[in-house]
Amino acid sequence: MLNQIVHGEKTDQPDLLIVHGLYGSGRNWGVISKRLSDGRRVIAVDQRNHGFSPQSDQHGYPDMAEDLAQVIRENGAPMDVIGHSMGGKAAMVLAIKYPELVNSLVVADIAPVSYGHSQGHYITAMKSVDLDKVQKRSDAEAQLRDMVDDPTLPVFFSQSLDVAGKKWRLNLDALAAEMPKILSFPQVDGQFDGPVLFLSGANSDYVLPEHRPQIKALFPNANFAKIPGAGHWLHAEKPREFEAAVRVWLDRK
Repeated sequence: MLNQIVHGEKTDQPDLLIVHGLYGSGRNWGVISKRLSDGRRVIAVDQRNHGFSPQSDQHGYPDMAEDLAQVIRENGAPMDVIGHSMGGKAAMVLAIKYPELVNSLVVADIAPVSYGHSQGHYITAMKSVDLDKVQKRSDAEAQLRDMVDDPTLPVFFSQSLDVAGKKWRLNLDALAAEMPKILSFPQVDGQFDGPVLFLSGANSDYVLPEHRPQIKALFPNANFAKIPGAGHWLHAEKPREFEAAVRVWLDRK
């Protein structure tokens, strides 16, 4: 069972399940989870091979969808679901395979397509950190800054570091081996007819106009919105705007 971080109490509103992206964790969503829990229970998970969840050699989207289905069944279905990036792909597969478990879906800055940009160099960077020289997270961040081009990523990556245990809370070997699956999108029979919001960063190129036919084929009731000034990490770059957009979506009638 996936590790779960729960905020708020169960109400007459559907629970909200939050599914993080690659190299993330439920902890990364703490502020947004707490704020959204004022009217419903919010459950943020650590996906397999991330955080405090079990590790596995398998990291395909059908596997991740089964993990999410187990969490929803345990806590009471259906739920509203938010998934970012890799978590968005896992949530899409979940919705198509088990539509009875998903009330509505927010897909944050990802499309059901294959991407060509590799994320493997970040694994190389994390593996290259000399953990014997790390006494606090900032020590790891300093090393990563010499290896990672985006200045925001060392802080993000360091959230998955167990400083005391001198280890990453990421199964880096499995993620590296399964990277082709992570970058792709599986062939899934069927479609999800429920309401879906594809919420993207206006400065991101992850969800493009040419992706819309594929999106509409799988999610005929898809809606689209963009957050101005945000890139791929829209929930971290523009947290209040992201929260506001999600609230409008969840409160729609």
